Amino acid sequence: MESSLAEGCSSASSASGSPTFPSKPVRYVVPFGAGASPDFVARLLGDRLTRLWGQQVIVENRVGVAGILGAAFVAKSPPDGYTLLQCNIASSAISVSLYSNVPYDQARDFIPITRIGTTPNILTAHPSVPIKSISEFITYARAHPGKLSYSAGLAGESPQLSMELLKLLVKIDVAHIPFKVAAQGITDTIGGQIPFNISNLPAIVGPVQTGRLRPLAVTSARRAALLPNVPTMQESGVSRYDVSSWYGVCAPANTPAPVIDKIYADFSTVLRAPDVKQKLDEMAIDTTPKGREEFDQFIRDELARWAKVIKDAGIPLQ
Repeated sequence: MESSLAEGCSSASSASGSPTFPSKPVRYVVPFGAGASPDFVARLLGDRLTRLWGQQVIVENRVGVAGILGAAFVAKSPPDGYTLLQCNIASSAISVSLYSNVPYDQARDFIPITRIGTTPNILTAHPSVPIKSISEFITYARAHPGKLSYSAGLAGESPQLSMELLKLLVKIDVAHIPFKVAAQGITDTIGGQIPFNISNLPAIVGPVQTGRLRPLAVTSARRAALLPNVPTMQESGVSRYDVSSWYGVCAPANTPAPVIDKIYADFSTVLRAPDVKQKLDEMAIDTTPKGREEFDQFIRDELARWAKVIKDAGIPLQ
C-alpha cells in the first residue's frame, strides 16, 4: 500500500515540476469540530498524505460561523500550498449568501483543487409516527400547514436547506426546530419529542440501521449504498430533487500552479487507495473526485443554486 502511494508521489512530482513540495509540514484546516464527519475525513486523508509526502499533515480544527472562520483563515494564509482548506457546502456555497460581511470571496480568494466526495441528507421519522413515505409526508403537510415539525441543525445548514428546497418544490409548510448541535436534534427525535429529523446520512445511519428512526428518503439522486432499501426523493415523486453535502480541497488564490498540480495528483492517489475508499464508503461518503476545472464549475453552480433557495425561502441574512 505505502509503496504504491510512494510511486504515485514520485510520478506526481515529476509531472508537476515541483519535486521539492512539500519540504515542511502542511496545515490542513477543517472549519468544523473534532469528531464530526469532516474531521474524520480530514484525519484519514491527512494520515495517508503524511506517509506519501514524508512530511506531517497537521489537521487543524478552526470552528465557527458555519465554516466561515476556518475558510477566512485559509484565505488570508500565504499562497504556497502549506495551508489548505477542507472546503465544503457550508463555507464555500451557502454561507456567502446567508451571512453579511463574509470576509472572503470564494471565486476570488480560493483555488478549488479537487472534490473529495459527497454524502446525502436523509429525512427520518420516529417509529411511532404513522407517516411512512414522502408522499404521505407531503399529503399530510398540505392538509395541515405548519403542523408538522422537524429537527435539524441551524438555519442555513445543508440539512435545513434541503427541507427548504423540498418545501419550495412541493409547496408545503413544515416547521424547523433548530439545534446548535445537530446531534441533539437527532437525540430528541429518537426520544419522540420531535416527529421528524433531517441530517447528513453519516450522522444518523446508526439509528436508522437499528430501527430507532424510520427512513423516509435520501436527498441524493442515487440511493445510498449503506441504505439500499431507502428511496430517493426523486423516486418518491419529487422531480428534479438532488441535494448532497460535499467535501473538497481548496488553496489560497495565487498558489503556484505546479504546487496545485502536485496537491491534486497526490490527493487523487490517496482517494483511489482501496482502504481509503472503503473507510469513506463506510461513512456513506461517495468518493467521486473532480478535476480542478470541473470542481471550480461545480462550486459556482452550488453558489448560484443555494443563493436562489435562500432568497426564495425568505431566509434573512444572519
